[in-house]
Amino acid sequence: MTWDIVGMGAVAGNGGSPQEIYDALCAGRGALAGLRVFDTGKYRAKYAYEIDDRAEPGVDEPGRATRWLTQAVGQALADAGHDGDLTDVPVLVGTTLQEQRSAELWWKEGAELSPDALHFGTALRETFGATRTYTFANACAASLYALAMATDLIEMGMADTVVVAGTDAIGESAFGTLDRVQNDVPDALRPFDVTHKGMLMGEGAVAVVVRKAAAEGQYVHARLRAVGVNCDAHHPTAPDPVGITRVVRDAHARAGIGPEDIDLVMLHGSGTPKNDSTEAAVLAKIFPPGTGPLMTAIKSMTGHTLGGSGLLSLVIAALALRHRRVPPVLGLTEPVTEAAGLRLVRSEAQSADLGLAQVDAFGFGGINAAAILEATS
Repeated sequence: MTWDIVGMGAVAGNGGSPQEIYDALCAGRGALAGLRVFDTGKYRAKYAYEIDDRAEPGVDEPGRATRWLTQAVGQALADAGHDGDLTDVPVLVGTTLQEQRSAELWWKEGAELSPDALHFGTALRETFGATRTYTFANACAASLYALAMATDLIEMGMADTVVVAGTDAIGESAFGTLDRVQNDVPDALRPFDVTHKGMLMGEGAVAVVVRKAAAEGQYVHARLRAVGVNCDAHHPTAPDPVGITRVVRDAHARAGIGPEDIDLVMLHGSGTPKNDSTEAAVLAKIFPPGTGPLMTAIKSMTGHTLGGSGLLSLVIAALALRHRRVPPVLGLTEPVTEAAGLRLVRSEAQSADLGLAQVDAFGFGGINAAAILEATS
């Protein structure tokens, strides 16, 4: 069984729509900037990939993750030609921090906060009339887990259309925790490069409209062939090559394809030495060295957008399949040893004939997901 992606929406630090983000990625334009509202004196890291949309520079405001979520969902619905009424349409949202930043601003600065505003379902109901909303907190694989659940709902006949989304704003407690636990201090997120020092957070939201089959005349961005998920629970933070191998092979099996059929891999590429080396080593065993698919990692320009990162990679994959152009890994000059045989796109965007894409998303606790996307034209 396959599923049609008929609508897409996204907001990130380097663009306000899927096409804007894709164009920025292909041009090598990232969102890296100095911290805009956190006290930099408290942290070793001084940079992030934020969305620069605050009404007053240097002054934070609550509800940003929810605001972007409704923007992304609205874009996706309009793109799909949907009337915007989600009364009977399930909405599945993947996140890592939800509205943690809003709670921080209430606690620290007395910002107004209604408890029901912490649940994305409130805004989705008020904006779109959504009555079936579900939030998934599956770490960095959350939005692809939500996508897998959407395919189950459709396959079981519980819905013929599902909206899948992901959103996260940077919370200071999460930023501070990451700053303390990383051994080195990154000034940029450089996936698979020998100079990588760790992960920097990004912000954004993404949404897709998934249908069992597109309506007559409806544009289909890409066809979803499969989503594989697992949780190996190997370690709280360190990725397990066995678990990652299993989820990739499971996605291939569900899609009825082999590694040789994949033309593009959207890497998880978190920029942390352990993740980069593990992901690269796994893929080097799965794909033929030197002749395998093109590979890229968009976190080099968006930062790690946490729960929505997997779905954002999938949206960019759909655009890459359509335009037959793959954005580069910004800052990649010398790959780590494990990635030496992989066909990583460097320096500038690369044109290629693309039919099938694999999208990776691996989270803390061994929460792994991989999706297979097929071009439709």
